[in-house]
Formats: sequence, C-alpha cells, structure tokens
Amino acid sequence: LELYANGVLIMKKCGDLLPDYFAFVQGMVDSEDLSLNISRELLQHDRQLKVIAKNIKGKIKSELQKMMDEDREKYEEFFKTFGRQMKYGVYDGYGMNQEDLEHLLLFFSSTENKLVSLSEYISRMKDDQKYIYYASGESTDKIKLLPQTERVADAGYEILYFTEDVDEFAVGVMGEYAGKEFRNVSSGDLGIDEKSDEKPAEEKAEDQKLFDAMKAVLGDKVAKVKASGRLKNTAVCLSTEGGLSIEMEKVLAGMPNTQDVKAERVLEVNTEHPVFAAIKKAQESDEEKFGLYTQLLYNQAVLMEGLSVDNPVEFSQDICKLIK
Repeated sequence: LELYANGVLIMKKCGDLLPDYFAFVQGMVDSEDLSLNISRELLQHDRQLKVIAKNIKGKIKSELQKMMDEDREKYEEFFKTFGRQMKYGVYDGYGMNQEDLEHLLLFFSSTENKLVSLSEYISRMKDDQKYIYYASGESTDKIKLLPQTERVADAGYEILYFTEDVDEFAVGVMGEYAGKEFRNVSSGDLGIDEKSDEKPAEEKAEDQKLFDAMKAVLGDKVAKVKASGRLKNTAVCLSTEGGLSIEMEKVLAGMPNTQDVKAERVLEVNTEHPVFAAIKKAQESDEEKFGLYTQLLYNQAVLMEGLSVDNPVEFSQDICKLIK
C-alpha cells in the first residue's frame, strides 16, 4: 500500500500496513495524523500506523468473508489464486495468525466433491466424530484411491483432501478448529471404535510372531508391522507414527538440509485379506518365499503412497520370481 500524510507521499510501498498473507491487496492510505517528516525507522514504531494497519486487516477479513458468504463462486476463484498465500500465513506465524485466516480457508471435501470451509465441515460432523479427518496426496483423484481412507469413509466421516504442500504444515500449527483436532487418515490412532477382535489369544500371538518376522525382513525400512484396523479391500498400506507424515516427508525431501528427515513408517496388514493367509502359509513352509512376499507387500505399499521403491531392479526381479 502507498502511504500518504495529508496528500503527500510518505512511502511507495509500506510493508507495515499489511501482513504478508494479505500482500495481494493494493491501494493507498492517506492519514492526517502522520508527520510529513517521519523517518522510516520511526514509522515502524508509530502507534497511529499500527492502529491503521489493524483496521485495514480487519476490513480485508470482513470483505473476504462477505465474498465467501454472498458470492461463493467468485471467492473460490479468488482462493485458487491466493489461498496458498493465506495458508502460508497460518504456517509462517506458527499459528499466531490462525484467528485471522482459519474461517477463510477452503479444502476439497470427500463427500461434497467441492471446496468447503472448516466451519462447513464442522456443521456436518456426526455426533460420535472426534476429529477433523484429512488425507494428503498429489491430487484429489489420487487421494480417493488411497486405502487409508477406507475405514474413515466406511464410518461415514467426511475427509478433507490436502493437495498443496503447505496444507499439512498449516493445520499442524493450527492443531484444531472449533475445538476439534485435525487427524490424518494415515495416523496411528483414528479415534474410531475398532471391530471386536474375536481371535483367541493363541492366534493373536501367532499373528504377532508373523509381524515380528516381517519386521526382521524389512529391517529399518519400517518401525514395525502390525494388523490394520483401517483397511477393508486392500492387503497392505503404510501409516505413520509421530508428527511427520509421508506427504510431509516428500515436501521436506525437496528442501535443503532436510533431505534426511524421514517419517516413522508402519506397515499395516489386512488380516482379513486372502494375501494374509498366503504369507502365513509361506512363513510356515518356505522361508525364502516368506521374505519375497514381505518385500513385495512393502514395495506395493510404497508405490501406493506415490513413493519410489529403493531398488526397482530387485523389485522387478521379485515379480518375475512369482511369475515363474
């Protein structure tokens, strides 16, 4: 914004009048309360300028909210261009700007098949729903295919699709909205009541031995292998423990000095899938085949996440071994 005092230009671009996340706004401000002789250093600490900046920020927020409420199509077009900037505003301020921006954010909805606000999501939450669920990926089409969404979708819960690199980082610093915590569908605890496990203790112990054996085959590729409570039609998937997701790992991999930051991966196995019976049989009768199946299942989960397998040649050879 250009800053004037009684019609006289003080500064061509006054950064102190606008927060970075509203830097798409252009215009001029003319004040009768500023001195013509004020220096740039004094201007930064001028009380009147801070009052003006606060009022401008409030006006921009109210105008954007008005556009969202009264001309949704226009607001969505605006958001496609400047929404990322506002999301970075949430992240860059470590959540300090959340109150300014949270009501203006839009994300694609799994149930509405369009962009929705967080307040709209909250209004549709089921009585027993504990979290605001989200899934991350390169596009909405690819996210729809993620097996990690099966359990949440089966429970009838709406999922927000995060397709921009800043999305997870923004909600990570927000923590919650309207008292509801954000929860990745790939996180360890979905907060959904699991189906009762009627397996006897001996069978559970046998399954755990199999998972331990799979972990031994995979080594440090995964933190652990466990039975999945989120899969319905898919044999395996990757989930994560801790605050870093696989999508966040992908983003950090492209940044300097963060390439070695890795998510804590967990290989989840669907014990109701026919593949589980096959790998169980292999463990009992053919150690080599058991190792082959384990590696293939892990690489399958990796590929479904849009990641590259560590050794494509070895992966190809493993597939050929099955075809023989």
